[in-house]
Amino acid sequence: MTRVLLLGGTTEASSLARALAHLGTNAVFSYAGRTAAPVAQPLPTRIGGFGGPEGLAAWLRAESISHVIDATHPFAAQMSRNAVQACAATGTPLLAYQRSPWVAGPGDDWREVAGIAEAVAALPDAPARVFLAIGKQHLTDFAAKPQHHYLLRLVDAPQSLPLPDAAALIARGPFTLHDDLALLKSHAISHIVAKNAGGSGARAKLDAARALHLPVILIRRPDLPARQVAETLDAVLAWLHGTDLGV
Repeated sequence: MTRVLLLGGTTEASSLARALAHLGTNAVFSYAGRTAAPVAQPLPTRIGGFGGPEGLAAWLRAESISHVIDATHPFAAQMSRNAVQACAATGTPLLAYQRSPWVAGPGDDWREVAGIAEAVAALPDAPARVFLAIGKQHLTDFAAKPQHHYLLRLVDAPQSLPLPDAAALIARGPFTLHDDLALLKSHAISHIVAKNAGGSGARAKLDAARALHLPVILIRRPDLPARQVAETLDAVLAWLHGTDLGV
């Protein structure tokens, strides 16, 4: 009997949840619990961690999960690694539903870096106005360059900011080119730091940077263990229903 665990937190995961609900698939949607008010889903939903790969493996067995679909954010690396280990331990088929990374085009001024520390180092020494579009987990690292003004865009209002000169905008995507052009202009942004999340929901800031000739420090995706990957909803549903993806 098919029973799916959908590891979510992305626009793609929500689209897949709607498709599974429409098909009447027995599935559970899982949120990591990093946001205070996650988007409601049309599937039974659990919130919170599993307790590492061992805890996830035990949960898969206890819940009689037949398939796992990892549609987490491309930078949710630990959850994706845990899923690979837990599925290997339990013999549960695993598919990653993964968006393609962004690729620079004509007019883009991107400086790709390997991680957060490299992104901090890539910022100039002279004071700048930085749109820090990386979420809330690694803000403390940028305190190493306190001379900059940082504009943050977060889903939840922070209790405090670990940066001496920062402003937080509370908003949930998707964002438009028109809005992001206005945002960058109104805050006189000179640099953008972002993660290469891919997809369309957060792409607008990069298109706005191109239009305004602003440099973007883009953090590359983390390395993950080998796993089967699909990039479209149709491919995910085909895998789930036993059709060979050819990948």
